[in-house]
Amino acid sequence: MTTGRREYTQRQLLEELDPVVAKELDRHLGVAKDWMPHEYVPWSEGRNFAGVLPDGDAWDVGQSTVSDTARTALVVNLLTEDNLPSYHREIYQSFGPDGAWGTWIGRWTAEEGRHGMAIRDYLLTTRAVDPDALERERMAHMTQGFQSAYDLDMLHTVAYVSFQELATRISHRNTGKYTEDAYADQLLARISVDENLHMVFYRNLMAAALEVAPDQAVRAIWDVVSSFEMPGSTIEGFTRRSLKIALAGIYDLRIHRDEVLAPVLRHWKLFDMEGLSAEGEQARDQLAEFMGDLDVKAARFEEKRAAQRARQSGSRSSSSDAGSS
Repeated sequence: MTTGRREYTQRQLLEELDPVVAKELDRHLGVAKDWMPHEYVPWSEGRNFAGVLPDGDAWDVGQSTVSDTARTALVVNLLTEDNLPSYHREIYQSFGPDGAWGTWIGRWTAEEGRHGMAIRDYLLTTRAVDPDALERERMAHMTQGFQSAYDLDMLHTVAYVSFQELATRISHRNTGKYTEDAYADQLLARISVDENLHMVFYRNLMAAALEVAPDQAVRAIWDVVSSFEMPGSTIEGFTRRSLKIALAGIYDLRIHRDEVLAPVLRHWKLFDMEGLSAEGEQARDQLAEFMGDLDVKAARFEEKRAAQRARQSGSRSSSSDAGSS
């Protein structure tokens, strides 16, 4: 690979990095383990829903063994996975079908397809969610689709998924633990392994891009970090639901900063790079300032959450005392 201060076109970058994609694809295939989604679903707990089939029972929230917050996180995670056709389109338009890029797109899409399939089977079999409401939300969310906030160029796409795959891994893993359901925990832990491997692929690819076109890559990273949104942000009521998820500690601003953004930036040694242009330096300075501001915002949220939990705990104690008097 060549290095320097030149500005690369999209086509030049795709060609320059194709050997890296091929190498990372071989590495991925060497460590990724196939798994069967149906083996993670407790089918023996299932029964007919009311509707077309005979002897069906209407869904009721009392049939669910997970909490309301856990249900919210599970539904958000599933609806996010459901938009895979849109994500495939976006990545296809960014990378194209040629060479190792095209092979990776197919493999990534096939692996991601298992996630929504398995989560939905689990939720319906265990009656963890209202199946009618879930299907209506799926139809609405997929009809709207997903569209990247950035031009569909390779650098912005790879920068985004480097963070997003890690964020998704953490969200799934923490959701599984929060459910306090062994089946959900096991399934989401397995899905998290896939997400982590995808993150490593994109993270390593972006590291190579930083060597080839450092200024362009740093600017793309700044664009992505400063305006990052999860792919499920278009889900109806996402702001309200994400706040509930954050208050539960499943995925919040602190996690986003310290467990998603910071480790990936550290892996790239972005703040140690030398020889950037004035524009590259400016983007990096903005990124450092943004991370500092995010730290302050995360601390404020943690303080507010702690105060809310203290009030709720005090309220429960008061109720308990009143009941025993």
